[in-house]
Amino acid sequence: MVRLRFFARYAELLGREEAMLDVPLPATVADVVRRVRDEIPGGEQLPERPMAALNFKHVRLDTAVEDGDEVAFLPPLAGG
Repeated sequence: MVRLRFFARYAELLGREEAMLDVPLPATVADVVRRVRDEIPGGEQLPERPMAALNFKHVRLDTAVEDGDEVAFLPPLAGG
């Protein structure tokens, strides 16, 4: 089981800030992204390659996840 966190625009698109997802292991962040896009209502709006953090650390999508991990999806930042 992996805890999901959605920030800013992603939270708006999915209508939630958090969710739990059962992910068969071994799995990567990319596997989690695919499952979010397939299984959570509104998840198809999440980009295929979003910026992600695993347990508060920015990671690549090929990073392994373990039971109890937290995967956060971070939309691109705009500034001015």
